[in-house]
Amino acid sequence: MRVLFVDDSCSVRVAFSARLKAMGHEVVPAADGAEALARFREIPPDLVFMDIEMPGMNGFEAVRHIRAFEATRQWAWTPIIFLTATNTPENLVAAIDAGGDAFIAKSVPAAVFEAKMKAMARIAALRAELSRANRKLAAQANLDGLTGLFNRRYMDQRLDELWAVLSREAAPCGLLMVDVDHFKRYNDRYGHLLGDDALRQVAGALSRVVEGANAEGLREAFVARYGGEEFSVILPRCPVKAFPRIAEALRAGVVGLAIPHESNEPWGRITLSVGGAYQPRAEGALAQLFRKADAKLYEAKRDGRNRVELAMA
Repeated sequence: MRVLFVDDSCSVRVAFSARLKAMGHEVVPAADGAEALARFREIPPDLVFMDIEMPGMNGFEAVRHIRAFEATRQWAWTPIIFLTATNTPENLVAAIDAGGDAFIAKSVPAAVFEAKMKAMARIAALRAELSRANRKLAAQANLDGLTGLFNRRYMDQRLDELWAVLSREAAPCGLLMVDVDHFKRYNDRYGHLLGDDALRQVAGALSRVVEGANAEGLREAFVARYGGEEFSVILPRCPVKAFPRIAEALRAGVVGLAIPHESNEPWGRITLSVGGAYQPRAEGALAQLFRKADAKLYEAKRDGRNRVELAMA
């Protein structure tokens, strides 16, 4: 385990660090509450030993700051054991109230200390397993089951967060709405199983374009399944010249798959209609960006499909 050991006494830090290292644990030392908080943020530990009486920020205050920091992180909880020379009922109550989980004296016998560390190691292993399971569940909740893209729920949540940040920064944002042309006809002719496979291939092509854009510097762009055969591509901080290029790359990428679609005349393969809206400065209601993109998507479909129509302001 990685153990953050906090005590203002150098001799105590050295002695306990030696014991912990002998048990096979990594030790991150800190001499006071402020240093402990900084180390906790930089190098998240599996366990914290916290002295109470220290100059400046004492142990109780440091733990309250640690718990407040953890409250901003998903699935974050670290066992904290208070370690002090004054093993009184009052200190025990104050330690738990401050956010600590246990309390031992600095004079703890070696056998008891070693047993405590074995128990903490089991807890650390369970925490890691629970954290992995929670992350997996969170990822599954955010993904579309058919295509593996982000789902509408994630898109709405993430885009709300991004829009708030972009609005504060007066940064640009682009939105592309993508629709597979005549997809009902595809399902009617080829069946829903092949239709599902076609959607997965389309999703893969869209993802490759967005991944390429991120590799070139966008970083936060993503694609989501909006619903049915419709997809959304979110392009935060997208340069104005890159926006139409990415839109065309999405269309061309799906055409390049050459998925047969005889009912999609005159091309005979699956194609896309793309409608987009671009704002050089994110401001106002996010819904307005969607309305503009939807209107342009309607124009692309009305004017022949397999085309891109964009609102650039």
